[in-house]
Amino acid sequence: MKKIFNYLFKMWIELTQNAPNETVTEEPSKRDVGDSHTTEIQQHLEGNHNTTVGLVREQSKVFSYVAGNVYITDTVHAPLNELSQAPPQKKHFIDRPEVRLDLKTGLFGLSNATDILENPEGQVPLNSAFYVKRPPIETDCYETILKPGALIRIKAPRQMGKTSLISRILHHTNQQEYRTVSLNFQSADAEFLTSLDKFLQWFCVSISYKLNLVDRLDDYWKGFLGSKNKCTNYFEQYLLSEINSPIVLGLDEVDEVFKYPAIASDFFALLRVWHEQAKNEVLWQKLRLVIAHSREVYIPLNINQSPFNVGLPIEIPFLNQIQILELIQRHGLHWNEEKIKHLMMLVSGHPYLLRVALYQIARGRMTLEELKQVAPTEEGPYADHLRRHLLNLEKDAKLLVALQNVVIAESSIYVDTVEAFKLRSMGLVKYEGNKVMPLCDLYRQYFRERLGVN
Repeated sequence: MKKIFNYLFKMWIELTQNAPNETVTEEPSKRDVGDSHTTEIQQHLEGNHNTTVGLVREQSKVFSYVAGNVYITDTVHAPLNELSQAPPQKKHFIDRPEVRLDLKTGLFGLSNATDILENPEGQVPLNSAFYVKRPPIETDCYETILKPGALIRIKAPRQMGKTSLISRILHHTNQQEYRTVSLNFQSADAEFLTSLDKFLQWFCVSISYKLNLVDRLDDYWKGFLGSKNKCTNYFEQYLLSEINSPIVLGLDEVDEVFKYPAIASDFFALLRVWHEQAKNEVLWQKLRLVIAHSREVYIPLNINQSPFNVGLPIEIPFLNQIQILELIQRHGLHWNEEKIKHLMMLVSGHPYLLRVALYQIARGRMTLEELKQVAPTEEGPYADHLRRHLLNLEKDAKLLVALQNVVIAESSIYVDTVEAFKLRSMGLVKYEGNKVMPLCDLYRQYFRERLGVN
């Protein structure tokens, strides 16, 4: 490892020896790379190269790891795990040329953040450098899903990372040689949502195809049994019996089913029955469920027939300050504390809103100040996101009035419990005790303007 470091430093010197000198008013503290840091590097080199493990200082040089590359930067900031405790005068950044070592090819070159930037839309790919873990959520999910009959229920507003988390859970179980199915309920055609019988047939056939099994619906969908019994028999006598390994179902966007209460109550009761059967029947222990939804569950479900009060509950949180800093650095940006503060005020810790902002800035399309000006307008990069929220609000008069009151207020206020829960499940507000306030300045400014309450 020392040989690698020495060679990296030599390359860095050759590439930066003609760079203009910069004056730093305070000498950065020196820190040698000890055994613990060498171990961290070795673990990273031998493991997954797709995420940032951290920063390691040797003298005034900093190593960072992004998407399978090693970066060296001459900065005066502390490692990530020390930044929050560092005195303000230490939180100073100086941009310098970076040397990049591609761990796969062994080739060196000047780093360019745009080499790895991704347009922030939909699921964050498994090999992305921009997926930020939220400990201990991933570990809890990975451990739970390996247990017989496991059920994980994930709740968060849209674009918070539910699908990305599901894909990582399924990937983890794939590595254990489990069979996995990812099913997004938005893919169900309207014709299958007209009755419980049609919906459960669509469900069974969809699972069969994704498991590369033939459709045997005709063998099980006959006789005088009800639709739920036929669906159960299809799983018990065919799917679970045909496949020897555990089967993990990742059920995404189940909110779509909430729109059809007659179907929803029976379907979710069926999932609960299967989960309970796994406590006593070995065959059903092979079935593992991951259920993701955005909204609060307002449909009337018997407490003993609901899958939303059992299993492992996961509520995906907004990113904290350290995670936001890490995401900023992964975009090749070196910001001072003031700029980070302004970004957090604009979009809080919402991962999608943050990635859009950082993508635009890292691409050189606009500065942070320019973003702040256009963000709450129709010409800004959030136009579609904001318009979707507005259209959803206009369908619910009470919810619209509640949000009007929230964005007018200069501080947190009390809102009716149901409306407060709905606004929070949409990701538009946050709680402060029992009161609510806008999640961020972006929402406050946009809805003040569009709702005519400026």
